[in-house]
Amino acid sequence: MLHQSYPRDGRRFKFGFVVLHTIRVRFSIRFPAIPPRAAQAPWGGSELTLTILHRRPSIYPMPEKVNPALLEGKALVVIGGTTGLGFAASQAFTAAGARVVALGLPPEPVQGGTQENRLERIIHDDATKPGAAAAAISECLEAFGRFDGLYHIAGGSGRRWGDGPLHEITDEGWQRTIDLNLSSVFYSNRAAVRQFLAQQTGGTILNLTSVLASCPSPHFFSTHAYATAKAAIVGLTRSCAAAYAAKQIRFNALAPGLTDTPMAQRAAHDPRILDFVKTKQPLDGGRIGRAEDLNAAAVYFMSEASVFTTGQVLAVDGGWGLSEGQFLDKA
Repeated sequence: MLHQSYPRDGRRFKFGFVVLHTIRVRFSIRFPAIPPRAAQAPWGGSELTLTILHRRPSIYPMPEKVNPALLEGKALVVIGGTTGLGFAASQAFTAAGARVVALGLPPEPVQGGTQENRLERIIHDDATKPGAAAAAISECLEAFGRFDGLYHIAGGSGRRWGDGPLHEITDEGWQRTIDLNLSSVFYSNRAAVRQFLAQQTGGTILNLTSVLASCPSPHFFSTHAYATAKAAIVGLTRSCAAAYAAKQIRFNALAPGLTDTPMAQRAAHDPRILDFVKTKQPLDGGRIGRAEDLNAAAVYFMSEASVFTTGQVLAVDGGWGLSEGQFLDKA
């Protein structure tokens, strides 16, 4: 295996030139105490062919060494990165070596400050505005000199506007839930792709969908506008993954189960739902998810470790999609 190092974006990589070797070995074996026919090779002859296969060449550069800081040198934008899953991801990306711009709504005033104090770059804006994500990407370029990936988490329940079962959804409930959970993803993904194409560098986009997109649970979670939006994110992610793969732009998605976030407080404090979750999400003792449960997967998708992965939807759901769940209280 021969290697050639060359610079790319200030980093050094190795590229392998592959050689396929075929080696023929002829041998004879003597066994004094065994008749000659018994010494014959079990495959019926005395010739052994060994084929040594090296890895095929790849258009993707291979890192010169594995760095425990998987995101070292990366500059990332997290849409919805100031609370809940987004805040946990922003911290995880920073711990893995990335520089992060987090976009989110202004925080509610609380005594003693906010968790935002631990984030490097923050933009207070509404992800449903068409230009909000583009502004965050511009900030990333100005502050860090590069843009490598976008993680879109912003979204939430539309119950307060009238989301619910189909026959009960109000016009406002439908439109605002779709805007928050789907239109915002369209705006951020479009802005990221435009920048990647302008840079001619490729990049990675990670979206957040939900187990409810493919595994409904109507007894406690009949919010059909929300489920529609999350299912549409899967369609957008996979179709864009196919369209932009040749440009080295990757699209993937995470599908969490019920997770303890600011959006999920109704469910997180309902004893009936928590009992249901013990059997619906049976992993790790049967519990509601935690924001940090998604961090390792998010770091993977934002790193070069996922350079050969696109169009995938990874469920981090505690077993939700495979479990029936038991209703201990039918009321």
